[in-house]
Amino acid sequence: MSTNLKYLSLGILVFQTTSLVLTMRYSRTLKEEGPRYLSSTAVVLAELLKILSCVLLVYKDSKCNLRTLNRVLHDEILNKPMETLKLAIPSGIYTLQNNLLYVALSNLDAATYQVTYQLKILTTALFSVSMLSKKLGIYQWLSLVILMTGVAFVQWPSDSQATAAKEHSAGSQFVGLMAVLIACFSSGFAGVYFEKILKETKQSVWIRNIQLGFFGSIFGLMGVYIYDGEQLSEDGFFQGYNKLTWIVCSTGTWRPGDCCCYKICRQHFKGICNFSLYYTFNIDLLFLASGFVPTSVFFFGAILVIAATFLYGYDPKPAGNPTKA
Repeated sequence: MSTNLKYLSLGILVFQTTSLVLTMRYSRTLKEEGPRYLSSTAVVLAELLKILSCVLLVYKDSKCNLRTLNRVLHDEILNKPMETLKLAIPSGIYTLQNNLLYVALSNLDAATYQVTYQLKILTTALFSVSMLSKKLGIYQWLSLVILMTGVAFVQWPSDSQATAAKEHSAGSQFVGLMAVLIACFSSGFAGVYFEKILKETKQSVWIRNIQLGFFGSIFGLMGVYIYDGEQLSEDGFFQGYNKLTWIVCSTGTWRPGDCCCYKICRQHFKGICNFSLYYTFNIDLLFLASGFVPTSVFFFGAILVIAATFLYGYDPKPAGNPTKA
């Protein structure tokens, strides 16, 4: 694979994640006449778009043959109900996580949200140790301590938050922080659980994402009618939708863990920086694009978070193979 493709994949992924955070944040704070779109319906729509995208990819892998596509879907999904049901657990957690991210971005600025959300590295590592029996080295454990310290500095109260309080009360900021923290735990568990399933099966990622999207749509619709049923009956499913809302839904169709660009970057940047460039560029772009001016404490915390991602991927080469006596 050429070097240009590697960096192109990294650039696309950074753009996708950054634009998703900014558009979600802007769409939830934009003041317009009429009702605001329901985030629960946006989650469902994103899942449906993901199913459509994955079906098209399976269709392409089937050499654009409808009969082959139908046979693959029937054999891999309908004829393997137990394999399909395994995805119900991570799908439900992902649906909860996606709804929490809307809550978080409705109550936090984009930069604070993105830096705090890096705690998912910690939760993913912990679940990997407990569920996949992975072993972390001294540098990985040290990086996790630095990561927690950095996030603590990011959340440290400062004088500049008095300005932010005009937009969000202390209570709403607390709600946003709790939403991010719960999303970090759900992301870590669901990601490791999904990885474990992928290792135990020969089904393609596209088939697995169709299964995820199917259950995600069901859980999402349940959430729509339970929490927003009254508003839904009054103004309809697509209330408050505009071009920006559709962009948010289409951009959020691919979770980073499901994205081809992410897979390419994880594979080919692992030996270089273990994907730390992704987190660095992503956070830096959010600072610039959102117009966020970090305080010295926030900036120091962000530096610690970025440093922790680099340290987590540090893989010291052995000095050499000792000769046997």
